[in-house]
Parts: sequence; C-alpha cells; structure tokens
Amino acid sequence: MSPAGFPRTPPGPGPVAPFAIPTVHAARLDSGLELRVARRDGVPLVTALLVMDAGEATLAGEQAGLAVLTGKALHGGTARRSAVELACALEDMGTHLATSVGWDSTVVSLTCAADRFPRALRLLSEVVLTPGFPDEEVERTREQQLGGIRQRRMYPAQLATAAAAHFFFGKRATYGRPMAGTEGTVAGLERTHVAGFAAGRFRPRGAALVVAGDVSGAAVTDLSAECFGGWRGQAAPVEATAGPRFGERRFVIVHRPGAVQSELRIGHASVARTTPDYFPLIVLNAVLGGAFTSRLNLNLREDKGFTYGVSSHFLLRRAGGMFRIATAVATEDTAAAVREVLAETETLVADGPTPAEVRGARDYLAGIFPLRLETTAQVASGIARMFVHGLAPDYHARYRDRVRAVQVDDAAGAARRRIRPDALTVVVAGDADRVAPELESLGPIEVHHDF
Repeated sequence: MSPAGFPRTPPGPGPVAPFAIPTVHAARLDSGLELRVARRDGVPLVTALLVMDAGEATLAGEQAGLAVLTGKALHGGTARRSAVELACALEDMGTHLATSVGWDSTVVSLTCAADRFPRALRLLSEVVLTPGFPDEEVERTREQQLGGIRQRRMYPAQLATAAAAHFFFGKRATYGRPMAGTEGTVAGLERTHVAGFAAGRFRPRGAALVVAGDVSGAAVTDLSAECFGGWRGQAAPVEATAGPRFGERRFVIVHRPGAVQSELRIGHASVARTTPDYFPLIVLNAVLGGAFTSRLNLNLREDKGFTYGVSSHFLLRRAGGMFRIATAVATEDTAAAVREVLAETETLVADGPTPAEVRGARDYLAGIFPLRLETTAQVASGIARMFVHGLAPDYHARYRDRVRAVQVDDAAGAARRRIRPDALTVVVAGDADRVAPELESLGPIEVHHDF
C-alpha cells in the first residue's frame, strides 16, 4: 500500500455486469409498415420513431439538401393545423416533435407520458401523412438552412469535415457532398420540391414505426392500424455511391489566412455498415483513436501536447462510409502532428494491436454498451438503426458477446483490409502559407483558396 493508504496501481476491470435487452415485438401492417415494439415497464414514458427511406442519399446532386429541408419543414404545420397550432398541440401533450435526417433515413420522433401516447401518435401520423408545407414556412426554413450553410465556412471544424468528405469520396459520389446541400442547390428549392419529395419518399413499405416504453405490442399494433391504416405505397429504390477519389496518398490544404490552428481530417472512403469486419473494426478503432487511452490520444495529447483530443471513427452507412481521424492543433504543430498520425496508423496496420490493447478495447466497448440503451429514446433509436441497416433481430442481445469474441488476429486482419495508409487523404483547414512548406516534404499538396 502507498503511504496514503491507497494501492499503488489501480484495480483491474471487474466482470461485465449482466444487462437485460428488452424483447422486441415485431409485426407488419397491411400497408407494409413494419412495427417494432420494445416494452419497458417501470417508467411511464413512451418514445415513438417513424423511420422512412427518405435520406439525403436518395437524391441526385442537383437537389442536395432537399431531404433536410423537407424534414425541417414538417414543423410548419399540417393540412389541419398551422405551425402555431401544431406547436400548441404538442405542448399540450407535454412533448415536442423531432425530425432527424441522415444519409440513409428520415426519422420523425417524439417522447411522451404513456397515458398520452395514443393522442401523440395520432398527431405524429397527421404530421407525416398530411403535411401542410405552407409557402411562407418553407421559405423561412430554406433561409435558415442557407444561413447554416454560409456559417459552415466560418467554422474551421465544419469546414474541414465538409472538405474531408469532398476529397475522400469520388467526384460524383453521393457521400462526397454536404448533407445539408450547398447554397447553389438549396437556393433553388421551393414548396413544390418539398411536397414532391414527401409524396414520393414518405411511404409505408420500407418504413418502420419503432416504439419503446410502457406500452404493449398489441396496443401499438391496434393504434398503428388506426393511425396509419390508409397509408399506401413504396418509395423507389435508390443506390448511393461511395467510391474513393484518390488511389494514393494526397495532401489538401483549405486555405484560411491567418489561422492560428489547423483542423486536421485524415482518412479515406470505407465499407458499408453491413461489413463482416464490423466488430473487429470497432475494437481496432478503440485501440487507434476511439477511446481516451487510444494510441493517437496518448501520443498527440498526452505525450506531445499537440491537442486537447484526437479521435478516429469508421462512419459506416448503407452503401459505404469513411474512415476518418480528426483533431485540431496549433498552426506551428501541423506538420509534426500529421507525421505522428500517419506513423501511428502505419504501425498499427503493419504490426496489429497488442493482446493487452485488444483486451482493453473489448472491455471498454462491452462496458459502455448498456449506457447506450438506458432511456426509451436510446432503445428506440438503437432498434431504428437495426432496421435501417438490416441487422439481425438479436443484434443487441449478442453485441457484447461478439465484441468479446474479437481476437488479436481478427483486429489485425481488419486493419490490413480496411485501412490503407498509402491511400490516406490528409485535409488541413489552416493557413497554407505557414503549413504548406513543411507538409511538402510528406507528399504532393493541393491548396484550395475557395471551398
């Protein structure tokens, strides 16, 4: 024992605590709408998510941002209610409507007290099945979206993230454009575009209603038949594209004159969410940059003092995704930080993780998993992601076992297959005049003054 009475070394991790996964009741309405209900007694709350095949990836490039605009415009009212009347109805039930638009889906959701759930679900169905889209609300929402797009250029982190997608993916790849669109695409969107998108993509076949909370599967089935029984149709299938832009290492600087920091995004296009390498990849990623004790964080933050934090992710979607490392460093440390990131990545791919690192990553991922399914909203969101990506019904129940089954060779093999150090694209949003001379020793550089 130490003089203060404390052990000299921290205790090791204990056994993984048991965790009960809610049983999911599955059904389907005659319209084709899928139902997924996870009953959770004890807390009188219910979360409902309507998940539709209406993500940004369903759009051609000239309409980029339309799915996002349509999702936001749903708050403008219905055929029966104005925006103010809709807001008052939601407030009267003690809830609010949330719309979330991603690449692969549009999700409309709410959480309410269990005794108000029938009224709330009827209102949710009214919003989705009979949206009003008044001209003035669509115009107001479009201007807000355009304002956000203009602001994106003012925030280095957002600028670097958008530039990374642009340069990681091929010129015509779906995922290479900003999800909220550009000034050029959004400025031309009008009510007819919004209403047409909703009419074509907000369809029951290929959609799912996910409910979690203090309600039974039978009750949800009956209520859903009432609320969505007359809904018909299926959205046309659309395949997104996600190929890489470059086949070799590249360095891209988005010039920000006088910047005292550089935002770094380093990575390349990657695989779809359904890859069989998924579990080895998340263990591997925890070793590289997905945890506080990762190699990148211990190097760049703890050892070199270059940054407050650095992270790595595999951002995997239906048709593909990206591997991305992100951090911010002082301008004078840019080249040194890039060298360290590249060296750590190359070493991990060449040598693989150590047994101790894999054990630590497995324990970490298995340990935090229950924290992601604590609330009704988290449970419903998790089930919705399973639906979007076509994951097996027992995905949550088997998650921790599959994480703990990952071995060193599994993670090392996934690293060799899915990370290509020689094809990494390094994107720097910073002062090109100061960082370019040092980066030139690492490889060819492109400087973009307007992005």
